[in-house]
Amino acid sequence: MINAQVMTTPIGPLSLLSRDGVLVAAGFTADPTEMFVRLAPDLQQESLTQVADLGEITRLTGAYFDGDLDAIDALPVSQPGTSKRRHLHKTLREVRAGTTVTYAELAERAGLPRTAARAAGSACAQNLIAPFVPCHRVLPSTGGFGGYYYGVAVKEWLLTHEARGAAVS
Repeated sequence: MINAQVMTTPIGPLSLLSRDGVLVAAGFTADPTEMFVRLAPDLQQESLTQVADLGEITRLTGAYFDGDLDAIDALPVSQPGTSKRRHLHKTLREVRAGTTVTYAELAERAGLPRTAARAAGSACAQNLIAPFVPCHRVLPSTGGFGGYYYGVAVKEWLLTHEARGAAVS
């Protein structure tokens, strides 16, 4: 069974989907089914149940939005993808709050050639667990914020939130 909770955050509703205490999807939407339909087909075979509280996931997510930027780092996550994509997602989770990297730098940190920036961009575009797999921390080398599945305003808010919190630490 997939349990879903919609949390209120300063940037809007955040749907969290969990299976056995592991986040399988998260995104800035008030409708968890928008995330559910993006899951791997085997997970879509399970039922989706909306709950009021996901326990530790809820608590640590709230702590992140309250300024404890490292709170969500240890939450277990799982999403489908090739071994390269999963490795890029793992590497992305190592990018600290308050910092950013370019797509080429993300590829390089993952042990791929800098020319694999396109693969890094694809891994971000296919990320199902925002902001826990923090694709918002990846910026184009040409400047600006680039794109973000939930809109550039959300990406900008997350980066500002993390920069403020990192400056306080």
